[in-house]
Amino acid sequence: MQIREKILEKIDIAYSYQLAKKMESYCSNQALGYRTAGSEAEFKTGEMLREEMERIGLSQVEKDSVTVDGWEFKKAVLTFMAKNGEKRQVQLGAYQTTFVTDGPEEYTLVYLGKGTEKEYAGQDVKGKLVLVDINQRDEWWINYPVYQAHLEGAKALIAVQCGGYGEIADEALNAQDIAGPEDAPAFSISRKDAAELKALLEEQGEIQVNLEADTRVVRNCITYNIRGCIPGKHPDRIVLLSAHYDSYFSGFQDDNTAVAMMLGIAKALLDSGFQPNNTILFCAMAAEEWGVADSWFDWSAGAYEQVFTAHPEWVGKVIADLNFELPAMAHGTRARIRCCYEYKDYLEEFLSGLPALTHAYPEEARAVSPIETWSDDFSMSIAGIPSMVNDFTGGSFMETHYHSQFDNDEYYDEKVYRFHHEMFALLIEALDQTAVVPLNFSPVMQRAAELAEEGVRRTLEWEQRMTSVNRLENENMKIKELRDEFRSLRERLLSAKDRQQEAYSKLQEQNRRYSKLLCENRQEEAEELFWSLREQEEDSLRRFKAEQDAFVRIDWYGNVFYPHELVIQKLDLLTGAAVDLMEGQLSSALKKLYQVDNNAYAFMFGLGVYRHFTDYVLRQPRERLKWGFQRLMEHADLYELVRNLLDKQEKGEKEYQAETAALWEICREEGRKALNVVQELGRSTEQNF
Repeated sequence: MQIREKILEKIDIAYSYQLAKKMESYCSNQALGYRTAGSEAEFKTGEMLREEMERIGLSQVEKDSVTVDGWEFKKAVLTFMAKNGEKRQVQLGAYQTTFVTDGPEEYTLVYLGKGTEKEYAGQDVKGKLVLVDINQRDEWWINYPVYQAHLEGAKALIAVQCGGYGEIADEALNAQDIAGPEDAPAFSISRKDAAELKALLEEQGEIQVNLEADTRVVRNCITYNIRGCIPGKHPDRIVLLSAHYDSYFSGFQDDNTAVAMMLGIAKALLDSGFQPNNTILFCAMAAEEWGVADSWFDWSAGAYEQVFTAHPEWVGKVIADLNFELPAMAHGTRARIRCCYEYKDYLEEFLSGLPALTHAYPEEARAVSPIETWSDDFSMSIAGIPSMVNDFTGGSFMETHYHSQFDNDEYYDEKVYRFHHEMFALLIEALDQTAVVPLNFSPVMQRAAELAEEGVRRTLEWEQRMTSVNRLENENMKIKELRDEFRSLRERLLSAKDRQQEAYSKLQEQNRRYSKLLCENRQEEAEELFWSLREQEEDSLRRFKAEQDAFVRIDWYGNVFYPHELVIQKLDLLTGAAVDLMEGQLSSALKKLYQVDNNAYAFMFGLGVYRHFTDYVLRQPRERLKWGFQRLMEHADLYELVRNLLDKQEKGEKEYQAETAALWEICREEGRKALNVVQELGRSTEQNF
């Protein structure tokens, strides 16, 4: 029997399912669950996983200590008098903030709509609880209304989802990372319970409630990432598997099933007698959901610390990180491996050659790019470890069950779970038969070149816009110079694309030769080939890190972009808004300004809120920004401009000369920044590719 068949035969889905269920028994809040960063429940779960790794036969099982901010959420119970005179007691969810009462304490509760700055006008909320509606998917994140309430003097904010998340039932609570300071307390409440409170508030304006809570954030805690391995013939060449073991509520799908699948695959490999050429490393990550206070980049802290602090030497040794998230349910009509661009070609080749696996999807599996910031693989990738994850962001689950108490085994799909075990186990075996990391840099160069071409087209459009309103700003904005740089960048990228495609073809020839030698048991020749390719692999991984540094940026909402893609978007919006103002089209201009950086929040929240959540991204040290450090482009501060225009819109004023002049000055500054960005990309391309 071939090793692939043996591995598939040894996959035990019942084992993985039971382990995922076992993880539910560790929790901080006895009513709701929660297994949070630095908590006792997270520690006990890690201990159990360490023992399980040893029990199934993994070698070198160890706990790596990492420093994160910790959160322990034990209780949040709200009590009030219902309309019928009966006492009602409801469970609240919580966010990563500090609020501790001495038993039940009485507070005044008020309702303030969506909790924007305007809704506090004429309201005295000092020392009170504020109830607000929120839709984090379509409007704004929880930190903005929470901090607005905090600056207004509220004791705490209680949020109810009015869409976006927790839509499965009116009883659903929802939890997300707070992305804000721990001294601005926040809780969540179900739509059902909030509706009862809103009815009372509509009649009375304010009501008295009792709140008993124990939720504490402690900075700089020690938590543990748990790892074990199957040693390989080449111990310093590593294939890494990862999944996180912290959770909101019981966390069955997110991420118990992923941790259990990782160990289920480990068990199948061990039970099959698989003897790897490379070390296969399994790492259960802590503090993925949250792990750093008052930072926009407050998730994936455990993984970031693992590779940047605990084991930076993994960079250059790990040829792939296979990260797992929510693998026990379908997120669409096909399975998808979301990967860095550089792995896409290899994964497509791998998927096309798979044997028949468990039929769980109506369509064939695909590889998609790029990776996103929503899971630990992003931290790994920007460190220099090529990464991938089973894609988990499609389908309705994210809007219905995700991060709620309804994340349980109701959505468990055994066929999907088995399929993911099979596919990734075979991917490990395939990667183990490579002699050099199978990265293709050509797709990155191709996409970047297309964007450079887009830059050429857009600079022509911006020039035409300015000509149409008789402006001579194009010279001050260096538009012609910027167009020339875009053209130069495109040519460099296209030339690099051809070179890298040729290099990948040759690389894969060597990998096919190596695999063939292994299959024919010609070990001595295989080893000779392997060692002859060490310098090439070292160079490929160096290029990968350089590419991550040069080409990977994010916007203010955590979406992944190329740097020149972001400057094109920003300049297009700013020049378009400037022309709109000159033509008296205020509404159109405001719609464009709303999309620039984080300036959407200037429309709804006060200056103190806007400044805090701008400055804490731009002016915090690297250890507070984690994987977001230097990934955001420079910020265009439009707060004063937006507020002046909104004031004129409300008053019906039609003269915008001062605002137009200010906006053109911003355009000039952003044009100079864009020129620097494109020039730097050109230099990086020339040096590394």
